[in-house]
Order: sequence, then C-alpha cells, then structure tokens
Amino acid sequence: MPQSKSEISEVRTSTDYHSRSASDKLNIVALKIGIDSYCYHRCFGEVYPQQKPAAKTMTLEDFLKRAHELGVDGVSLESCYISRDTGYLRHIREVLDDYKLDRVWAWGHRDGLEGGASEGACQEMIGHLEYAGILGAQVMRVVGSSRKFRNQPHGPQLERLTRMLRRAVPAAEGCGIRMAIENHIDFTSDEILRLVEDVGSPYLGVTFDTGNFVRLLDDPIKGMAKLARYTYATHIKDLNVRKGVAADEWYFFSSVPVGEGVVDNPALVRLLAAAGYTGLLAVEIDFLHPDFGEDEDAAVARSVQALRGIAAG
Repeated sequence: MPQSKSEISEVRTSTDYHSRSASDKLNIVALKIGIDSYCYHRCFGEVYPQQKPAAKTMTLEDFLKRAHELGVDGVSLESCYISRDTGYLRHIREVLDDYKLDRVWAWGHRDGLEGGASEGACQEMIGHLEYAGILGAQVMRVVGSSRKFRNQPHGPQLERLTRMLRRAVPAAEGCGIRMAIENHIDFTSDEILRLVEDVGSPYLGVTFDTGNFVRLLDDPIKGMAKLARYTYATHIKDLNVRKGVAADEWYFFSSVPVGEGVVDNPALVRLLAAAGYTGLLAVEIDFLHPDFGEDEDAAVARSVQALRGIAAG
C-alpha cells in the first residue's frame, strides 16, 4: 500500500539537513558530475533520420574510459546499448569500480511503459532491477511514456502508470534500488508530481531532465521547485532553437553544450542543492545543434567544464 507523504518524507530527507539555511545547504552538498552514455548514441549505432552515422563507433568500455579521462564522478548507462550477459555486467562493474565511478542504470529507451499500456515492458523494467544490482547501481532511471504518446489523453496514461508502478515498487524495495521516472517529453511537471505522489513510495522518484520540460513549454525552474525533493537522478541538458525546423518537431530545441543555451542550469542546480540532492549532474546530449557540427564529444567536454563551474558556485 502507498505510504503517507509524511512517511515518505522521513525516508527521502534528513530533518537535520532541512533545518539549515539555504546558504549552509549549498556548502554541505557535494555536487557530483556525470555523463549519460546517450550523449554518444550515434557512436553506439543509433542514428536519427536527420543525422549521419558517426565516423567512429564506441564500445561501453570506450565510453567508460572517456568518462575517466574527463575526470567525472559517475555515469548513467543506457541499457539499450549494453549486453545483459551477467558475466559481462560483472566485468563492467569491475571497470566502474576501478575508475571509481558512481553509476545509474537507465531503462526505458525509447517508449518505456508506453503510457502504462505495456505489461511486457513492465515485466522487462522489473527484470532490469537485477542488472542494476549486478552493476552496483542504487538508482535505475525508468520511462513511463514518450513523445510518441504525448498527444494521447494524459489522464488515462497517468492512472495506468500509477497502478503499474505501485506493483513495481515492492520489487525495487526488495533490491534496494530506487526507480527514477524521467520527464521524457511526455508529461508536465505537475503530471510527474501527481504520478510520484500517487504511487507514494520512496522507491519511486524522478530523473529530472532539465531540457525536456522546455520542449513542452513547461518552465523547468517551476518544475524543479516542485520536484527537487523527489529527484534521484538528472539529465543536465541545454538547448537552443534550431532554424529551419518546424516548431512542433521535438528537436526544434536542439542540444548545445551546457551554459550555451536557453536553460538556466545554474538556477536548477541551486534548487537541487538546496533540496539535499546527492546524485549525479549527468550531462546529456541528444540531438546536437548544427552550430556545433557533429562532435558530441567536444560538446560533452565543454559541458563537463561548465558544470564544474556551476557546481563550484
């Protein structure tokens, strides 16, 4: 049964922490920088119709080596690009441990639970808790819906997802892994808040994508004010308008390096810090703006550098 909001709050937060002033909180919280492997989706073989294939391919080991070279604290690993062979996953855990990288296991690309309509996807999601555990991840990103379903009525999707996720949280609790649902160009911040609070478990929180609310014309600052206390993971994204693309295309707002677009990521990070967030600030590049060519790696490196400045205050 769902817990009361007061019971959830006791698990999610520390009373001592929240008794401190906002300025003290910013000094206490150690903000960690990461990279989501989706930044390199072309290198992993996923190419949008409007893109060219990458000049070079990349293995998961290549990605982890690059993350280590950039000196980040952790990674978010898109499971769609990874073999689920348990022996291989144990090997990857050793690499992650050697590099001292925190990790998030990311399930759900592209359509996740299909607005709560796919029982098969729900069983797959629950099954992925095992893989997250093998890797030593404490958080698993999940996806409830996607832009494919965003023009379908949201009320029925949210009701189905609430029922589905209530059934899933006992498995997450049993594994000691918190699920974190992403705003996936599907629901507004009010709808994500409703979903998380209706499920009513500390084993379901939010993966806050700082750019995706912009694509729904939902202000991310207002969204973060509502969702920061429930946020377990992030995609730190920046966006700029792309000329020559129809405004109703999802990539009308295309990815740019952090700090070079319209998203006020410093303000979003301050809200996270004030809420006691201890997860990764994970850079994500999805569809790189043509002003930056086709060099996602350069955009990632610039984003990491900008995030270091943001994290330092």
